[in-house]
Amino acid sequence: MVQWSFTDLATTADFMDLTISIVNGRIETTLFEKAQNLYLYIPPHSSHPKGVTNGLIMGQVLRIRRLCTHKADADAKIKQFASRLTQRGHKPDDLLPIFTRAEKNAAEYLKRCSTPRNELPHRKSTSSERQLFYHLQFHPEDPPSKKIQRVW
Repeated sequence: MVQWSFTDLATTADFMDLTISIVNGRIETTLFEKAQNLYLYIPPHSSHPKGVTNGLIMGQVLRIRRLCTHKADADAKIKQFASRLTQRGHKPDDLLPIFTRAEKNAAEYLKRCSTPRNELPHRKSTSSERQLFYHLQFHPEDPPSKKIQRVW
């Protein structure tokens, strides 16, 4: 059953993963994180593919850059995210190149997104009709995907 709770009129509200504020007549946003969140990110010794950690970092950096109004706020949130990963056992030297790529990717994506969709060129790729997807369940002792791709 849904229960509604009401609060007094305010200039700040938490909604989903955002804290939304009205400051000087403008809407500003930052990340909202529950106090109970344990941040149990996948540890480096897990048998997940390495791409899972890369994807997590790429996605989180882009998410933080998109949702935080102020650059300094986003910088602090990304630094905090990196710190939480190191607390889970990841080595800073291993994380730094991934974070560097993630920042570059986020900047390129956000720059691209400022172009209205109707101004982007529309073209159909003919190579997609010839693609073959071969999917196996991950196992840590499998050969790297690049080795399999070279065979094909």
